[in-house]
Amino acid sequence: MAGVPKDVWYADGLRFRCTQCGDCCTGAEGYVWVNQAEIDAMAARLGMTSEAFESKHVYRVGVRRSLKERRGGDCVLLDPVTRKCTTYEERPRQCRTWPFWDSNLRSPESWAEAAEACPGCNKGNLVPLEKIVEQAAQIRV
Repeated sequence: MAGVPKDVWYADGLRFRCTQCGDCCTGAEGYVWVNQAEIDAMAARLGMTSEAFESKHVYRVGVRRSLKERRGGDCVLLDPVTRKCTTYEERPRQCRTWPFWDSNLRSPESWAEAAEACPGCNKGNLVPLEKIVEQAAQIRV
């Protein structure tokens, strides 16, 4: 695969398996950026029109759009009882690419910090370098 760095610290791949624990959907306030295709897919998943979904679950930040949060930082799509994402199969790109964000791949220490918060890091099957690079290229966080 062209453009795949071979000299990065994670060149041999990293282990990750999403446990659907909901931990990455909680915590400090922030933004989960969404585009129209993602809004449409999540709305369909919940049996809503895109307009109704956007009105209920999305807010504007300048020209961009982000999912709303509940008080305390929980994503509005995180079920408060089961702690599962209600649109997991159609979750936004920002969520699908976790934990392979530039901020987590910066160094082994950054990855270790992410792993402290995410029980899926360093677990499961080895994710090859090519897949990590593909995921990281989708979003810059």
